[in-house]
Amino acid sequence: MNTQPTLTKDGQETGTTGGSQSSDGLKAGLKNRHLSMIAIGGVIGAGLFVGSGSGIAAAGPAILLSYALVGAMVVFVMRMLGEMAAARPSSGSFSAYADRALGRWAGFSIGWLYWFFWVVVLAVEATAGAKILESWVPAVPQWGWALIVMVVLTATNLGSVASYGEFEFWFAGIKVVAIAGFVVIGLLAVFGVLPGSDNPGAGFAHLTDSGGFFPMGAGAVLTGVLMVVFSFMGSEIVTLAAGESEDPQKAVTKATNSVIWRIGVFYLGSIFVVLTLLPWNDKSIVDKGSYVAALDSIGIPHAGQIMNVIVLTAVLSCLNSGLYTASRMAFSLGQRGDAPKAFAKTNKRGVPTAAILGSVVFGFVAVFFNYKWPDTVFAFLLNSSGAVALFVWLAICVTQLRMRGIILRESPEKLVVRMWLFPYLTWATIAMIVAVLGYMVVDGGSNREQVVLSLLVAAFVIAIALVRQRLGKNTAPAEELERV
Repeated sequence: MNTQPTLTKDGQETGTTGGSQSSDGLKAGLKNRHLSMIAIGGVIGAGLFVGSGSGIAAAGPAILLSYALVGAMVVFVMRMLGEMAAARPSSGSFSAYADRALGRWAGFSIGWLYWFFWVVVLAVEATAGAKILESWVPAVPQWGWALIVMVVLTATNLGSVASYGEFEFWFAGIKVVAIAGFVVIGLLAVFGVLPGSDNPGAGFAHLTDSGGFFPMGAGAVLTGVLMVVFSFMGSEIVTLAAGESEDPQKAVTKATNSVIWRIGVFYLGSIFVVLTLLPWNDKSIVDKGSYVAALDSIGIPHAGQIMNVIVLTAVLSCLNSGLYTASRMAFSLGQRGDAPKAFAKTNKRGVPTAAILGSVVFGFVAVFFNYKWPDTVFAFLLNSSGAVALFVWLAICVTQLRMRGIILRESPEKLVVRMWLFPYLTWATIAMIVAVLGYMVVDGGSNREQVVLSLLVAAFVIAIALVRQRLGKNTAPAEELERV
């Protein structure tokens, strides 16, 4: 395979962007099929299956506009991130880019906040998976299933990056096939051409026959945005994983270019099918879940158990990717001197063992908090990480404004992916994210609590970063900063 050396400004070689071993010690063990499925499945979380019913109940058919607005925001953010990642592949992704473009404090802060977000997600998903497994095998207590799931996926990640890629390939594959099948079968039932279907085949009538397209008013679209935005988290994982692939630039470019149809088919397509199979105010959508209710309306037997299998797959996929993502961010922070040096070390298989174990230990602690103090300690962890993903998207936008100039100045030939209508669309995306955060504050309740607590945690982390910078403790190796 053809490999190109990465050079520092003084012309010295720091490593390669291809081959079996990357310059930072990580092994390029992810194949193209792994990256393709991670890119497709990464944007499909358990929240799509579990949380879409409440969004439909809050906004009616207009929830489609909510998904479209958030989907557009994700497409723009991924385009910006793709521009930077294709030019400078890095295991630290946006954290490393913020480090270079905005300052050491920014890379430190956004890296640790993102790590915190994912280790809390580990506890959430482990608990969700344990509940499903306990319903199937009640002899094993819920905490036992959570422990088993965490141990198995930790072992997978410790094995090799190829093990992670293989597990994620099949987890994501099941999700993709399930949703694609749901959309195709659902559309056939919508138009009354599905053999043996119990659905009357009303076409598009259900989009307007129960109070119109905006039954709860146009303002409900914004409420819907708040309810669906968190089901899109994880689309940025592919840019971290690309650093351990054989051809990072090609992988990032392909993932960035395909994000539009992925969101269009899997999110808008599947929700559209639900809304055309059933009236939006059908009680079964909330009681059973939107997808189970839709499958029941068609006459699919054992729809609930089928969906439980798919949701469990989505949960395991999220757990697998969450542990991978948290460990690679910890690894990058260790390389830049912003985390313990042990986090930056890899074993002979190119696996950052200490970074993985450090991340999973916090995940185990969070699982314990979820069982011991679910309404106090764990609720605080959950709320204080709730808006972090939006902060990350915001940081990506601001970073890209600066990184475009850096890339053009130092290596313009690497600008193979470009953000559309730069810088106007970048600023528009920033405004969209700020508007969502602002509306969360105005909306009150748990949304306001998430923003306030997340801001407090962010302020605490930034304060630590600034103190470290003042004390001169930012000791990133020069070649690591040059590399990004």
